Amino acid sequence: MKYWALTIVLIAIALPLSAQNAPKDKKKKKPKPVQPFQWVNKLPANAPRQVKHHTFKSRSMGVEVGYCLYLPPQYQEKTSQRFPVVYYLHGGRPGNEMKSIKLVTWIHAAMKEGKVAPALYVFVNGGPVSHYNMRKKGQMGEDVFIKELIPHVDATYRTIPGREGRGLEGFSQGGRGTARIMFRHPHLFVSAAPGGGGHATEKRISEEGGRESDKLLFAEGYNTWDLARKYARNPKPKLNILVHVGSKGFNYQNNLEWMEHLKQLKIPFEHLIIPDAPHSATKIYEEKGLEIMRFHAANFKKALSSK
Repeated sequence: MKYWALTIVLIAIALPLSAQNAPKDKKKKKPKPVQPFQWVNKLPANAPRQVKHHTFKSRSMGVEVGYCLYLPPQYQEKTSQRFPVVYYLHGGRPGNEMKSIKLVTWIHAAMKEGKVAPALYVFVNGGPVSHYNMRKKGQMGEDVFIKELIPHVDATYRTIPGREGRGLEGFSQGGRGTARIMFRHPHLFVSAAPGGGGHATEKRISEEGGRESDKLLFAEGYNTWDLARKYARNPKPKLNILVHVGSKGFNYQNNLEWMEHLKQLKIPFEHLIIPDAPHSATKIYEEKGLEIMRFHAANFKKALSSK
C-alpha cells in the first residue's frame, strides 16, 4: 500500500511538470501592414494640441501636400515679430508629416518656459522614398521640400526668410535626408542636426554607383559620403552641424564612422551622443532635446546678429 501511495504522489507531481514543459501554441503577432504612401495624412487624435495640419498645392505634381506646424506661444501675440524656422525630416520609409510630431511635447515646454528662444517647427512630408529625389514623377521628395514647401512657409507665416533664420533636423531616414540636403543646399540652412542616420547604407550607395538595393537606384554621388566630399572641396557657406545619436541605437557605430569621415575631410561639426538611448527620436528628445533646440537657437542668434 505504501508503494502505491508513493507512485500516486509521484504521478501527481510529474503531471504538472510535464504540462509546464509542453510546447504551447503561441499566437504569432501579425506584422503591422505598411500603409500606402500619401502626400496628405490625417492628424491623429493623440497629436499634441499645439500641432496644426496644413496643406499646399504642389506646382510640380498638381496635388495637395501635407505638413504639420508648430507655432511658439510668442507667435500668437499681436506683434509683427518674425521667427526662425526648423524643418524636421521624419524617419521611416515611407513616412509622412505625422511621424515626428510627438517631439512638440518637449519643444513647446521648452519655449513656453523660456528655456530656448522661440522658433517655428515644420514637420515635412518627405515623399514615398523619404527625402530623396527619384526620377519617377511624384517621388521628388527633396525638390518638393526645397522648391515648394519652404517658399510656401515663408510666404504664409512670419518667418525670417533667409538662411540665417532657417534650420534643418531629422532622425533615421530623416537623419540621412538632413545630411544629404544640408550639403546640397548649404545656402539655405545656417543650422543642421542630422540624427541617427543610416550612413552604412549611404556608404554602400556610394560604393555601388548609387544602388541601395535591386529596387532602388539613386543618382551617382547622391549620398552622405560623396556629398560630404563635394562640400569639403568648397565649404561655403559654412554649415553649423550637430550629429546626434543614441549609444544603443543600431546606427551608432556607422554614425561614429561617418563622423570620422567628416573629420578626415576637415568639415567642422559638433556631436551629441546620448548614453543608453535606443534608435528613437522620442527617447533622444526626452534626454537631450533641449540641447538640440539650443544648438539651432544659438546659430540663429549668431547669424542674425552678424547681419
